[in-house]
Amino acid sequence: MPLFEKSARIAVISSRANSRVKQLRAALSGNPRLSAGLVAIEGDNLLAEALRSRLALKTIFVNERRNVPNGIPPMVEVLRLTDDVFASAAGTRSPQGIAALAEPPISSITDALRRTPLILIAAGLQDPGNLGTLVRSAEAFGATGVLTTPGTVSVWNQKALRASAGSVFRVPVVDTSTADVEALKARGVKLLAAVGSGGTIAQEIDFTGPCALMIGNEGSGLSNEWIELADAQVTVPCPGPVESLNAAIAGSLLLYEASRQRSLQ
Repeated sequence: MPLFEKSARIAVISSRANSRVKQLRAALSGNPRLSAGLVAIEGDNLLAEALRSRLALKTIFVNERRNVPNGIPPMVEVLRLTDDVFASAAGTRSPQGIAALAEPPISSITDALRRTPLILIAAGLQDPGNLGTLVRSAEAFGATGVLTTPGTVSVWNQKALRASAGSVFRVPVVDTSTADVEALKARGVKLLAAVGSGGTIAQEIDFTGPCALMIGNEGSGLSNEWIELADAQVTVPCPGPVESLNAAIAGSLLLYEASRQRSLQ
């Protein structure tokens, strides 16, 4: 029997104080303690990407006017909420009426070091849209992983999650320290600091070997600590009269250059 027929028999939750609703609300607001470590997914597209990526879904929430999508694994809990209860928990202004709680994939630096590593390091990025876009670009251009340093927004922030378009379900994303990044050099990974000007232009950098590209804060760029740690500085050449590029655009262009060089080998 299709899942949407079964859903007609699911009791409708009308209390905002329901424990699962509270858990969804906490996950959507980025509170891992109150969400028991689960992350939230909202919307049809992200749920479809989560299913395609075989993410470990725990609970599906639908509002009372929606059917449960086909393809939900039978062990996943399904809850139906009244419109106002769903809206009280939703993280968007115009909720699509479907959300989920899931276990975040667990990755390590070792996962990012597979094959010939091409790693993106988000060093103090605070804009969730930029981080999510970079994770999406990392997948598009064959990066082996994304490392985030202290001060970087959570990749499970709802804006970051939407900007990643589901890539975060598949690309290893690992929280790291300065010491972890420094240790990459001992493993033969070349550290490249992206700077607005003064660095070697991207086309003259060799991206074909193991390397990690560091992208800094949107306003202040990379700190001196990160720049001093780098083996080289790299710049995207801009013939137009602009002071600098957006962090996500700069990082994406550099990842593309790395992908282009590697495709020629």
